[in-house]
Amino acid sequence: MTDRQAKILAAIIEQYAELAAPVGSVLLAKIFNVSPATIRAEMAKLEEMGYIAQPHTSAGRIPTDRGYRLYVNSIVETGGINATENRHTRAIQSRVETGGRSDFAIKTAVDSLVELTHNLGLATIGDQLYLSGIGNLFAQPEFDDGEHVRDVARLLDNLEPWLKEAAPNETLNVFIGSENPIGRNSGMSLIISRFRSPYSDRSYIGVLGPTRQSYARVMSLVSQTGRMLERVL
Repeated sequence: MTDRQAKILAAIIEQYAELAAPVGSVLLAKIFNVSPATIRAEMAKLEEMGYIAQPHTSAGRIPTDRGYRLYVNSIVETGGINATENRHTRAIQSRVETGGRSDFAIKTAVDSLVELTHNLGLATIGDQLYLSGIGNLFAQPEFDDGEHVRDVARLLDNLEPWLKEAAPNETLNVFIGSENPIGRNSGMSLIISRFRSPYSDRSYIGVLGPTRQSYARVMSLVSQTGRMLERVL
């Protein structure tokens, strides 16, 4: 993949996250200051490589799970999730520090992530899974299709036992779409951070949302919140 193709893929992912609509060559041509024909040629190559796809109802393109994975890997490789804690993380910490008991503090952190990401938030507290923001999740445009809602519901039903069994190892874990061991057809991404808490050395906090995500921002928020909870608790 060329540098320009990588930048076009990133732009498609970022614009799709913002617009919730397939991204066309005219918009990208304005961003890159080249002709739409040049963009269409590069998009055709990205589609051949399996990084983007064309919905049958639109001339624009959307990212595939493979495209998202390449993008997420590039964020990790360039240290995009290790930036200095931002004002959002400091605001979460301020709420957590006034939350009292450890379980309240973790729930406060989850509720804050829900507000900031508009996804479903989750955390393990002892032997229980705390979920918040289900209404936010199902308000996303991806859930106009009833079958999609049922796939996500099945994923949620199996999320707690899967977390206990799998115990993901990395400090930050990102499971994109079909990569999810459960709910492979749900079109969801699970972004979770492992941290030490009074309950376990393998406590988790994170979000579950559509594959259409602002990954750099959400991954950074989840990672920083996990590290902050480990310090505070």
